[in-house]
Amino acid sequence: MTRIVIIGGGPGGYEAALVGAQLGAEVTVVDCDGLGGASVLTDCVPSKTLIATAEVMTTFDSSYEELGIIVADDTPPLARSARVVGVDLGKVNRRVKRLALAQSHDITASVTRAGARVLRGRGRLQGRQGVDGSRQVVVTAADGSEETLTADAVLIATGGHPREIPDALPDGERILNWTQVYDLDELPEELIVVGSGVTGAEFAGAYQALGSRVTLVSSRDRVLPGEDPDAAGVLEDVFRRRGMNVMSRSRAESAKRVGDRVEVTLSDGRTISGTHCLMAVGAIPNTAGMGLEEAGVLLKESGHIKTDRVSRTSAPGVYAAGDVTGVFALASVAAMQGRIAMYHFLGDAVTPLNLKTVSANVFTDPEIATVGHSQADIDAGRIDARAVKLPLLRNPRAKMQGIRDGFVKIFARPGTGIVVGGVVVAPRASELIHPISLAVDNNLTVEQIAKAFTVYPSLSGSIAEVARQLHTRKTGDES
Repeated sequence: MTRIVIIGGGPGGYEAALVGAQLGAEVTVVDCDGLGGASVLTDCVPSKTLIATAEVMTTFDSSYEELGIIVADDTPPLARSARVVGVDLGKVNRRVKRLALAQSHDITASVTRAGARVLRGRGRLQGRQGVDGSRQVVVTAADGSEETLTADAVLIATGGHPREIPDALPDGERILNWTQVYDLDELPEELIVVGSGVTGAEFAGAYQALGSRVTLVSSRDRVLPGEDPDAAGVLEDVFRRRGMNVMSRSRAESAKRVGDRVEVTLSDGRTISGTHCLMAVGAIPNTAGMGLEEAGVLLKESGHIKTDRVSRTSAPGVYAAGDVTGVFALASVAAMQGRIAMYHFLGDAVTPLNLKTVSANVFTDPEIATVGHSQADIDAGRIDARAVKLPLLRNPRAKMQGIRDGFVKIFARPGTGIVVGGVVVAPRASELIHPISLAVDNNLTVEQIAKAFTVYPSLSGSIAEVARQLHTRKTGDES
C-alpha cells in the first residue's frame, strides 16, 4: 500500500488526507495544534465568526432609521444616540473559540472516518530520498519522544504565523496579533490597527462596527492596496464616513505599553495613542527547522516553498500546499493544492492549479469579492478586455434594503465577449461572485449571462445588467 505522510493539518493537509485515504493510500497526518490548522483555529473561522456579529450590528446601526425600525425602550427615536445596540465581547469570543474547536473536531472525525491516522506532534524531513524512493519523517511529540515514519510521498502543509515587528512585539494584552484578539473579554475602547491589507481591513471594520474607535495605520496610499482600486476606494470612503481614522502613507516603527495604553510611533516621528494595538503586518511561512533544504526542497527568499501547478516541490516525492507555498493565502486554494497533490502522486486524473479561476473575498462591510483577471491586468496590458461597472444604487433590491455602497464590475474580451474576471462590492459579495466565477471557469460569454433569468428584485440582477451592457458594446450597438 502507498504510504503518504502529511505534515500540517490545515485545509491543504486535511483535504489531501481525505483524498489520499479515499484513493486507497495509507495516510498519516502529523499535526501539533488540531486539524483545521490556523484557518480553523486562529484565522479564517474565528475572524469570520467575529465579523458575523459585527455585520449584524452594522446592518442595524446603518439602516434601522431608514427602514423604520424602532427599538422598544422609553426613549423617543429622535433622542437616541446612533449606537442603539451593544456587544458583550467576552461572550462573542467564547462563541468564536467554541465554534472553532467544534469545526476542528468535525474535521478530525471526517479524516479518521476516511481511514487516515492522525498523529499529534511536529514533523520534519530526515535527509534525502532513499534508494527505494522513500522519505523519512521524524515526528516529535509534546513529551519529546520521537517516531520515524517511512513515506512514499510527503506533503508539507504547515501554514504560517503572524509576522512581527521587533519594536512592536505582541504581549497578548494590549499589543496583539490576530491570533490573540479572541482572548479579550472587553471591547477595546480605542484600537489602533497597523496594516491595511486584508487582515487589517477586516479587523478594523469589525471592531469599528462592534463599537471601538478605530485608527487604521496604512503604509500605502490606500486601504487594501492589492485589491481592485474602485473597490478599495468604496471601502475606504465607508470607513471614513463611519468615523474611522484612516492614516494613509503612515508606516509604524514601534509600539509600546504606556500604563494601560499603547503608543505607536510612526516613521515620520508622529505618535498615536490607543487602549489597544492590533498588528496585522503579514505572515511568515512555517518552514524553519523542518529539514527542507537538507531534503532538497528549494525555498524562495521569503521562506515559502517553491511549487509547480501540481503542488510538486524541487524534491522528488515531496509536495506542498497552502500558505507555506505563498501562492494565495486562501483556504480554498490550500485545499485545492492538497487535493491536486494527492491526485497527481496517486496517478488519478488531475487538473493543474489555475489561479485565474480563483475567487476571493474580503470580509469587510461591504464585502469585496473578485475572480479572474483584474483591473490591474487590463491597465498593464496583460490582457485585452473591456469593463463595465454598475453601482448598486441603481438596483431596486439594494434600494429596498437601504444599500448605498457597492457595485458590480465585469471584464470581458472584446469580440468574443468571453468573461475573464469580475469584482463585486456588496453585502454578501462572497455569494454574488459565484455566477461570475462559473463564467470565468467555463469561458462563458456576456451574452450567455445576459440571457439567463434572474429573480426580480435581486442584487444578482445587476450581474445580468452589466453583462447586457457589455454585450451591447461587443456588438457595437451603443444605443
